[in-house]
Amino acid sequence: MVAVGYTLLCEQAGPVDLVDHGIRAEAAGFDHLLISDHYNPWVEQQGHSPNAWPVLGAVAHATSRIKLMTYLTSPIRRYHPAMVAQQASTVGVLSGGRFTLGLGAGENLNEHVVGAWPHVTQRHEMFEEAVQIIRPLLDGEKLIYSGNHYEVPEAYVWDRPDVPVKFAMAASGPRSCELAGEYGDGLIAVQPERRLVEMFERAGGRGKPRYGQVAICYGPDEAECRRTVYDQWAWFGLGWKVMSELPEPASFAAATQFVREEDVAASVPCGPDLEGHVAAVKRFVDAGFTHVGLIQVGGGSQTMFLDWARDTLLPRLQEL
Repeated sequence: MVAVGYTLLCEQAGPVDLVDHGIRAEAAGFDHLLISDHYNPWVEQQGHSPNAWPVLGAVAHATSRIKLMTYLTSPIRRYHPAMVAQQASTVGVLSGGRFTLGLGAGENLNEHVVGAWPHVTQRHEMFEEAVQIIRPLLDGEKLIYSGNHYEVPEAYVWDRPDVPVKFAMAASGPRSCELAGEYGDGLIAVQPERRLVEMFERAGGRGKPRYGQVAICYGPDEAECRRTVYDQWAWFGLGWKVMSELPEPASFAAATQFVREEDVAASVPCGPDLEGHVAAVKRFVDAGFTHVGLIQVGGGSQTMFLDWARDTLLPRLQEL
């Protein structure tokens, strides 16, 4: 049976509301919480972007059962990899071992705030070095590391959970799937593609979790949901090669100026139709994903969505 998660989307709610949503998601019966780790919102209309790590600490303290995961943290620019290991281990302790670190190479939107955004080839090199630093630190080793991009003269993480924090890695092609299978404890992908799962398994990922994420917009009025998605989610169809390079929310707005409402609604289920939302999750299940996190698009609709998920959506998804 697929594990169903709920996304604490930092771009569409402030820190106090995010903690409340996490508590409600646990009470509703979700299996895990995903949290975005951004410096900026995708578009200005979203209006929020608190730091994910203090929110994680608060959610860890306020919940007792639900698993936690960043989706995603980039360890190559805004955070040094050694600091990521320390942050992850601290949340692992606070959550009683419920935390998984989700890692990806990141995007210009969030990482350029501390300096120039590297070329994609360099980013991939940096990402591989980063996981070579993070893995031993999470496992309790004292690390001395010298690479092309990072120097760690000496590092050791003093506070760690009884079981080391696991990390999953984002992948979109052969090389990234190979890295995820070699270094990671799980696969992350934003598209329900079976080929990614198969490449990950061939590279050493057999039997490890595969995490996906799907955006939906539940509400009683389909037309209103479509308008919400068009206002806040039109950028999603740009594709990762474009999304990773755009530098600011205004860039995403400009890049989507010719996107139509019907284009966005075609990829994000909108309205009250239960089976439409279930079908979006099922595409990941059919592709071999073991965990699927839901994003409810629209900051003001989270409480309504969580109540509906508790009573209607989650019982239906348990049948998949």
